[in-house]
Amino acid sequence: MFPKLSPLLTLSSNYIRENGAIFTATEIKGQPALWNEVHDNFIQYQDIIHSFLLNAYKEADNIILTGAGTSAFIGLSLHGAFFRNAKIITQPIATTDIVSNPQDYFNNDQTSLLISFARSGNSPESCAAVELADKFAKKCFHLIITCDENGSLAKYNSSNPTHVFVLPETANDKSLAMTGSYSGMLLTGLLVACIHHSKANKQQVELLIEAANNIMSFAGLLNEIAQKDFKRAIFLGSGALFGTATESALKLQELTDGKIICKSDTYLGLRHGPKAVIDDETLVVYFLSNDDYVKRYELDLVNAMKDGNNAMYCLAVSESDETIANTNGQVSFGIKDNKIAEDFLPVCSVVVGQLLGFYKSLHLGLMPDSPSVNGAISRVVQGVHIYPIY
Repeated sequence: MFPKLSPLLTLSSNYIRENGAIFTATEIKGQPALWNEVHDNFIQYQDIIHSFLLNAYKEADNIILTGAGTSAFIGLSLHGAFFRNAKIITQPIATTDIVSNPQDYFNNDQTSLLISFARSGNSPESCAAVELADKFAKKCFHLIITCDENGSLAKYNSSNPTHVFVLPETANDKSLAMTGSYSGMLLTGLLVACIHHSKANKQQVELLIEAANNIMSFAGLLNEIAQKDFKRAIFLGSGALFGTATESALKLQELTDGKIICKSDTYLGLRHGPKAVIDDETLVVYFLSNDDYVKRYELDLVNAMKDGNNAMYCLAVSESDETIANTNGQVSFGIKDNKIAEDFLPVCSVVVGQLLGFYKSLHLGLMPDSPSVNGAISRVVQGVHIYPIY
């Protein structure tokens, strides 16, 4: 059992330090303050970014949201917001896909706006993707959102129009797993997509901060769930929350060094075969929409889960505090008389996945700051060779 008293995520500071978790714990806990800093920093450069976007939107045939690993999942949560606000076809495409098959995404008859997300910007695919965009697209506007002003991506020199936005230094996570860097870049992307709604954006950030603090008040429950002997986990989300589900699955899997096998899916998608993996050693996490139309489909699936194999534990994550039937526990983070916009829900909801990964890592005797025992994964990906293309 973990210590009961503590100032940091229900655990004592000494315990966290002794078990190699201080960076991860501090970075998860520090996200609300970071989001406020990200917003204030963004406002300083908003006019410059707006001007860049106006030029890009006039010429762009498409928008591509890219990154590698966790950074790629940001696009899964943002593409709808960009499509609805910019009225331009938007796709989330990982740099790892672009590098191997660039001509599936760029051609010399179309202009692209490539929005790149990267914590360090030093992953081999980061610069390779923007280079390939410059090579194969008719023209490419580059908006680079990164946490490291000294990274290779931030210093990339393109002949095409480029703007680099660097997050505050506190966003540049020191731990292996991305937490604050992920949510900070995700929030930045939302502020870009919704740049015409500055007043509403400020209110949303305030709500997100309160919601995240509410989620952290459930740390004890998430700690208890992490101590259950599940061997696999499924995270479900619709729309923008599918990105949250995907990132949460990776977070739990990498923080447990692969000892917990994780999967993400949509509520409707799970019915088409993947539901078969659920058994009595499975944790299921439902990230629930606050859109009544979407939620009907989600609750249909939740209710249908009683047919077939039963999961070990089902956790509902919802802004609303209404009781969700057929679940074992619930994290409700809503603020009375206020509602978080659907596009912004992923920023705070992902904290649940981060906390589950953090506590499960400790429960398995791993060090969350560096959970990879044999070095299979690292903070910056190693060993990728970028080949020339003609």
